[in-house]
Amino acid sequence: MPNSELKNKVVIVTGAAGGIGQIISREFSLAGATVVLASRNEGALQETEKNLAGDSTLSIQTDITKPDSVENLINATVSEFGHIDVMINNAGGGVRPCEPEDTSYDDWVRMIDINLTGTFNCCMAAGKQMIKQCFGKIINISSTAGTKGNPGLLHYSAAKAGILSLSNNLAYSWAKYNICVNSVVPGLIATPAMIGYGVIPPEKTEDGERVPRLTLPPGPIDVANMCCFLASPAADMITGEEFPVRAWFKLDRFWE
Repeated sequence: MPNSELKNKVVIVTGAAGGIGQIISREFSLAGATVVLASRNEGALQETEKNLAGDSTLSIQTDITKPDSVENLINATVSEFGHIDVMINNAGGGVRPCEPEDTSYDDWVRMIDINLTGTFNCCMAAGKQMIKQCFGKIINISSTAGTKGNPGLLHYSAAKAGILSLSNNLAYSWAKYNICVNSVVPGLIATPAMIGYGVIPPEKTEDGERVPRLTLPPGPIDVANMCCFLASPAADMITGEEFPVRAWFKLDRFWE
């Protein structure tokens, strides 16, 4: 895809200081977009901004679980750049796996809050601005846990499934305003954190044979590439869809 297709687009990325968010931000910056970085972690946010190629960036400390904080993100972006072309709702979080019957109420509330409610807050704030503009694209990052379930992550799975339903409802309701709403559905992604936890399989067997790439988890760049496609004019007639990013890694398709 030519870089010119994203040049000067105003793109907000939440969770921009995380493993996937950093790469999404980098790829849009390399493509010439104006990137607005949002995260609760102000220090990591500033570090991410330093590593971007483009000159046109803005960092805004944001807590997506708080509507006022999200409103500030949108208002500051519009004040600085005049409009919003793309909202990428990447921020979220996981939790330690447990048996479904051991799911605590506090963990349930936290997973719903930082994944589903946070995405809702961002969709509402960005959507109202895009309705005024009569154009825009919203890209929500869900998970394969939201499509197939995950017995060890009952609360996380439910939150990510909710994002898919939220996206489909908004795609229907906001089509008349020329707003595309789609979901990217990553499986297990080889982020630095996941590599550090030791859950990413090695790229070579014990005999030194290279493992076929499509049988391994994708990397953050693969999620970023999907986001860039959906943000581009090539996807102007795509809305209300779900796009898995999972290659053929067995655990992302089956429970066992």
